Amino acid sequence: MADMMWAGRFSKKIDDTVNAFNSSIAFDGRMYRHDIQGSIAHATMLGDCGIITKEDSLQIIDGLKGILADIDSGKLPLDPSAEDIHMFIEAELTKRLGDVGKRLHTSRSRNDQVAVDIRLYLRDEIEEIYALVKKLVVTLIDMAENHKETIMSGYTHLQRAQPITFGHHLMAYVFMFLRDLDRLKDVSKRMNYCPLGSGALAGTTYRTNRKQTAELLGFTAPMPNSLDGVSDRDFCVELNCALSLIMTHLSRFSEEIIMWCSWEFKFIELDDAFATGSSIMPQKKNPDITELIRGKTGRVNGDLVTLLSMLKGLPLAYNKDMQEDKEAIFDAVDNVKLCVKTFIPMISTMKVLKENMRNAAARGFINATDCADYLVKKGMPFRDAYKITGTLVAQCIEKNLTLETLPIEDYKAMTELFDNDVYDAINLETCVRERKSEGAPSPESVTEQINIARKALEV
Repeated sequence: MADMMWAGRFSKKIDDTVNAFNSSIAFDGRMYRHDIQGSIAHATMLGDCGIITKEDSLQIIDGLKGILADIDSGKLPLDPSAEDIHMFIEAELTKRLGDVGKRLHTSRSRNDQVAVDIRLYLRDEIEEIYALVKKLVVTLIDMAENHKETIMSGYTHLQRAQPITFGHHLMAYVFMFLRDLDRLKDVSKRMNYCPLGSGALAGTTYRTNRKQTAELLGFTAPMPNSLDGVSDRDFCVELNCALSLIMTHLSRFSEEIIMWCSWEFKFIELDDAFATGSSIMPQKKNPDITELIRGKTGRVNGDLVTLLSMLKGLPLAYNKDMQEDKEAIFDAVDNVKLCVKTFIPMISTMKVLKENMRNAAARGFINATDCADYLVKKGMPFRDAYKITGTLVAQCIEKNLTLETLPIEDYKAMTELFDNDVYDAINLETCVRERKSEGAPSPESVTEQINIARKALEV
């Protein structure tokens, strides 16, 4: 490769090992489109401000568009020995245009160049991730609509607790992912300020128009401080935080799916296309996708720790440590996209085993609270009702019965407030149907939750 762009200060060629260690094109090469996009805006501004001639500006823009077309088509492969994508494109432009190409970097540094590139790149990635998570939310809402009356047990401490519906359970994840969508929008809004024109750290002596480049690139405004412009990576950290939460929600859901498709639960069955077998045990059907998502959550969280650790001791302004931002945030972005893309069809094709859910709910005394509430509604203090119901549950366990099959005589032996209508009050369908408070599992309440979620997606 030709001498580095910055080679004038040095009397020796850079050591090959150092060049390989220093090079970032292996991972920042993916930003070629955004680098060219930023350079076209910069060249436009240089020509409009008279910093370079209009003719040179148009020639540079045309040359950059030609490079973009050649990279897209595969005609121009990225040079793995290049220091980074910025130097590769500038070198190619100079190769094609000669001295005119050398004028592109006027009043610009790689520091503000890479800062604008990564914002442009991540802005596009956020848009794609947003669309994927939104598709997942719609999938879950549609499933919840179909399972508003599918009774299952809600759990605390992994112990059967109270009756809910599968639709109600799904809607809990819907609202988690809706908050993730809000976080993505917030990140995008805060990062949408343009660092181009900050130079290396102290701006430039040229009469540039930073508002123009910001507008051309779709940013809200230029970043108001040049030091901050080149050294800020808060947006990478904030985005990774949002991505870590998306992965955390996917991982929690995955953990439940792993349990639910085990023989111990058997609440759902994954489609054959989204499960794997064993190399030695022919009966196995493994939920590998969910296990991988659970594992990759640690990887995305690790990327967040990388970014925080990289930034925590850096003085202003730019330091080479900041080259480490891209591998971490790119890895987080790639893994979230991969996981959500795989999760959606897996969820939409899984079979819900309603009878198994209902049978498990019937065996868990999850209507005990409703039994106590029955007595409270007849005038008994809750703590007394709680104690009586607990005693009845103990009797059921001893006699291998459930509250539904316990004879009325056993109920009346505890208190005459019990009558035959207790069996209707503790019926699981009744228990769910009567939980009409806001956010509760009744079909009526779940319908309202679905309406809220659909409305949120319209904003």
